[in-house]
Parts: sequence; C-alpha cells; structure tokens
Amino acid sequence: MRRSPSGAQPLPASGERHDWQTIKKLLPYLWAYKWRVLFALGCLLSAKFANVAVPLVFKQVVDGLDISREQAFIVVPAALLVAYGALRFSTSLFTELRELIFARVTQESVREISLQVFGHLHALSLRFHLERQTGGLTRDIERGTRSIGSLISYTLYSILPTFIEIGMVLGILLVKYEPSFAIITVVTLSLYITFTFKVTNWRTALRRQANELDSAANARAIDSLINFETVKYFNNEAFEARRYDTELAKWTAAQIKNQKSLSLLNIGQAAIIAVGVTAMMWRAALGVANGSMTLGDLVLVNAFLIQLYIPLNFLGVLYREIRQALTDIERMFGLMATHREVADAPGARALARGPADVRFDHVGFAYEPTRKILHDVDFAIPAGKTVAVVGHSGSGKSTLARLLFRFYDVQGGAVCINGQDIRQLTQDSLRAAIGIVPQDTVLFNDTLFYNIQYGRPEASREEVEAAARAAQLEDFVARLPEGWQTRVGERGLKLSGGEKQRVAIARTLLKNPDILIFDEATSALDSKTEKAIQAQLDAAARGRTTLVIAHRLSTVMNADEIIVLDQGRIIERGSHAELLAQGTAYAQMWKLQLEERETEDEAA
Repeated sequence: MRRSPSGAQPLPASGERHDWQTIKKLLPYLWAYKWRVLFALGCLLSAKFANVAVPLVFKQVVDGLDISREQAFIVVPAALLVAYGALRFSTSLFTELRELIFARVTQESVREISLQVFGHLHALSLRFHLERQTGGLTRDIERGTRSIGSLISYTLYSILPTFIEIGMVLGILLVKYEPSFAIITVVTLSLYITFTFKVTNWRTALRRQANELDSAANARAIDSLINFETVKYFNNEAFEARRYDTELAKWTAAQIKNQKSLSLLNIGQAAIIAVGVTAMMWRAALGVANGSMTLGDLVLVNAFLIQLYIPLNFLGVLYREIRQALTDIERMFGLMATHREVADAPGARALARGPADVRFDHVGFAYEPTRKILHDVDFAIPAGKTVAVVGHSGSGKSTLARLLFRFYDVQGGAVCINGQDIRQLTQDSLRAAIGIVPQDTVLFNDTLFYNIQYGRPEASREEVEAAARAAQLEDFVARLPEGWQTRVGERGLKLSGGEKQRVAIARTLLKNPDILIFDEATSALDSKTEKAIQAQLDAAARGRTTLVIAHRLSTVMNADEIIVLDQGRIIERGSHAELLAQGTAYAQMWKLQLEERETEDEAA
C-alpha cells in the first residue's frame, strides 16, 4: 500500500484493485430507485426474448416459402411475417423503455455521489488541499462521475443483455440441434473471453499509467495558468511550455504503447471469432447437405451467429471500459474515504453568538513532527479588545489564525473561546463567529456584488450595499461602467490591492462576526493605500474581539496589547509605549521600520 498525499488514508497501489468493493459502494445509490431498476431489468429481458425469437420466426418463414416442401405457404408465411415485424418492433420498444426508465437512476446517482464527494473535499483539512494539486484532483472527480454513467451503461445495456442472449441461444441449440453446435459456440466464447480478459488485464496497468500522466500534465498546465502573472513577471513562458511538453511527451509515449496493445487484442479477437463462425457454418452446411437440417435451420444458425458476433465484437472494448470505469470510480471513492484530520467531536456543542474572549492556553503546534512552529504560546484576548501579534516572517504569526479557525488541531495546550476548548465546538458554529481579512484576498471569478455577498449569501441587496459603504467602496462602484455587476476576474486580478482589501473588509462586515482576524491585511499595500485601509480596519474592529497579525508595526500602535513572537515563542508583550520604553526587540523593529519608511519617502 502507498500513503495518500495527505498522509491520512492508504490508497491502493498501482496493481491492486478492489472492483467488488467499488461495486458494493455504488449499489446502494442505484438501489434507492429499486422499482425503476426492476422495471428496467424486466424491459431488458423482454427485449432479449423478442430478439432471440426473431430468427426462430424467420426460420419458419423460410421453411414455409421453400417450394420443395408440400405445405401451404401463402397464408402461414403472411401471419409469420406480421409476427416477425412485431418482434422486431418489440425489441426496439423494450430497449428504449429500459433506457428511458433507467436514465433517472443513472443521473440521480451521479448527482448524489458528486455532491457527496464535493462536500467531503470541503470537509478535509487544509493540509490535504495544500498537498494536492487542484488540477489533478478535479480530473479525478470528473473521470469518476463520468465513469458511473459509463459503468451502468456498459453493464446494463451491453454486457448483461449479451450474456442473457448467449444463454438463450445455447439453450435453443442444445434442444433443437446436435450438441456439436453448442460445443462450438461454448469453445469459441470461452477462448474469446479468456483471451480478452488476460490481455485486457495486462493493458490495465498501461491505461492507469496513461491516466496518471494525463492528470500530471493537466495539473502542470493549470498550475502554470493560475500563476499567469508570475510567469509573465519572469518571462518564463518558454520554460513553462518546456515543462508542460515534458509531461505531454511522457503521456504520448504511454498512449502509443497503449495503442499497440489494443491492436494486438483486436487482431486476436477477430481471429477467434473468424474460426468459430467458419466451424459453425461448415457444420450447418453438412446438415443441410445430408438432409438432417432444412434451409431454414441454416438461416437460423447463421442469424444466431450474426446476433452473437456483433456484441461479441465489442465485448473486449466493453470489458476494458468497465475495468477503466471501475478504476476511475475507485479513485474517486478513495477521495471520499480520505480521513478527515479535523472532525467534530462526538457531542460537540454549538458556540453561542455574542461577546467572545479568546485564549491561547500554552499552545504547542507543528505542521511536521520534525519542525515545531509554536512553543508554549500563552495569551488572551478579552471580549471587545484588540491584541496584535508581531514578529519576523516565519515566527508563527499566521499559524495562530489557522489554529483559531481550526484548520489544524493543536498538539499541546488548547485554544479556547469563552472558556470552551474549540475542539469541543462544532466547526460550523466556530467559523460562523470568526471573520478574517487576509493578506492576499482571493476573489471568485464573478461579480463584485457576488463577492461581497459571499460573506453572508442570504443577505439582502441593502445589507450588501451598507457593508460596501462601511468599507468605503461606494465611490469606487459608482465609477464602474457595470457597477455591482462588474466581474473581478480570476482570483480578483482585475482589481488593485487596495480595492481587493476593501472587498474583503466589506465581505467580513457583512458576515458580522464576533471575532475578527486581520492577517497581515495591509502588508501588500503601499503607504498611502495602507493609511486609507487602516481607517476601515479600525472601524471594523470597534467593539469586536480582534486578533491583528502584522509585520508593519505602524498598524498595531493602538492595540490594547502587542505580543512579540520570535521562532514560535513569546519574547515580549505590552502596549506600544511600554514596549518602546523597554528598548529591546520591539523597539529595534520599530526603529528599523522607521528608517525604511524614511528611505521610501526620500526615494518618492
């Protein structure tokens, strides 16, 4: 077994399959519509009975029209011709009824499974999503959901009807003719199926490798396109094209090898079918020659052979597709089986809304066992107060926000709200009480209105506009030709840094949280924009429990308490004036930033 990228749940190794387990997981979704399933199976049997009866009636027509036989061949063939036409029509009628009835089963099952996978992926930890490439992940889901329809279609519409028809034909051949006809049919089918299964099993590894390379190439392309601006900044279009072409070259080689194996399989199948058909027709011709069979019997055997040959010709393709569909569905179900690193505890309580005091109680945390991020961090944020955490990059500041949101669980100590360990609270109620304005505001590729309303999707237009006014966005929106319906582009790239931050503030104000987090909210902005945004941040924090994570000390001067973090440890705490008076780490950082600001002003 190999470990999943999240390190949580084992995934099957390349050559290891769990087809029956996959089918067992899929069946409950189909059985939820059991009456439709049973009716569709009834239509399937009716269609096959009609299809097998067609050659039998046709034999009677041929024998009735044989002028060498002394019988009335005018009235009887007319009735038989009507029956022949009715049976032909019945085959198509029951086939279409089966597909019509079963369409809802297939589509509703795909919808239900897709929704469950989507919900489960959102429930997984941040660690899982940071370690998985989005392009490959979406490809797995897309192939898995598409394969559910393919699997149902191939099995119910092709494989199952073929084996039912084979059983009926073998029964007729055994009852009406010499055993040699059934023996030839059984031997041909056995050779065909054995050859198909063995070669297809060999090809499965090739297909799986091609799919993995396809996902890798797709992930590479999406990763490059998402970072479009970075590629442009460093003039690396050719470099990205070469990297993408390297993945495509591997995929191309795998596809060529896959095609060679497919050609070998098709040639072998055609040879087996040709030998079987020749043997059957030779035996039937001998029967007609020695008088033990009529001309109608020869036509009947030939018709049966044609009816079996057509689906058998595609049996190998169907088997390959079913195997591939099971592989894709298994991969998707593997995502659903991925362990939720952060889950609600049994009996978890909802966090009551209202004033909230937050406490980091001797917290220890590490993303990886070998590299600890926080060491015995202990501080409190009283309800309605503002506490700022400052320090150099990599000191563990942003980790505090992730722990408060419970994207990860602490390994030592506890994070508490109103005296309750957040691990004993429901994640929904916890995150509903917290709002964040991050350093890098990522927006949906939708309208400005949609992105603000996302803070509380059920909010009215008046509430959205009020939040925008509080974030000083009203004048900006008024200047836009399309106003609120202006699309912001992928990740909000059509907006400036300051505009995106105002959207983030408006979205958070609309959410109306009891606890606010400003995670380096102005560090990516210039000094002028920072001053403008800072006023909105101060207004948003008023009356709320606020955690400010900052690198620029000018943004935290008014905090009730400032905590200095260094390599995951608290080294100083106090007000701005107290820390300056101490003349140690904070005072040195303040002096250094003042010098940097003076240099910037002189350059300007």
